[in-house]
Amino acid sequence: MSTPDVPESRPGLRPLPGREEDLGGLLTMVARGDEAAFEAAYDRLARPVYGLIRKVVRDPAQSEEVAQEVLLEVWRTASRFDAGRGSAMTWVMTIAHRRAIDRVRSASAETSREQKVATIAAVPLEGVAETVESRLDAERVRRCLDSLTELQRQSITLAYYGGHTYPEVASLLSTALGTIKTRVRDGLIRMRDCMGVSW
Repeated sequence: MSTPDVPESRPGLRPLPGREEDLGGLLTMVARGDEAAFEAAYDRLARPVYGLIRKVVRDPAQSEEVAQEVLLEVWRTASRFDAGRGSAMTWVMTIAHRRAIDRVRSASAETSREQKVATIAAVPLEGVAETVESRLDAERVRRCLDSLTELQRQSITLAYYGGHTYPEVASLLSTALGTIKTRVRDGLIRMRDCMGVSW
């Protein structure tokens, strides 16, 4: 049997009077494909379903859309309703609440994605390339420094990154000035070879 078109949400209509067990009976008939029973159930459920969803989703248009999805799910899955586990209204409202939460989470995730895309788009490509290149260069320098002897690495770090003069480096390391100059020179040659640059 083909699924009937679910009518437009009618949140303003008053639900038809009836007892809870009548709704359970309607769902039993809906599970058998009874379209008239579905129309009656729709009239009973449209307003409370929309009301619950509106409290969660807030936006009226989206709330109507989610309400339609819920009522369509009721049509498709009515056979899953088990009166022994709770009332028909509770079963439907649980579906409605779950769908409303899903819509809010989905909208929140989409907003987050849009903000990330906007942030990335706001950074000029040249800036991104320069940042990446700078990080790669810094990583290469660190790797090449690690390939030096301890004295070479300390001497170059103090002289070029610490801003100390050769005599200050010699004093800090308690090493002869000539030795420091030799270590720095040899270390820079090894750095040059390691980084593949010509100075």
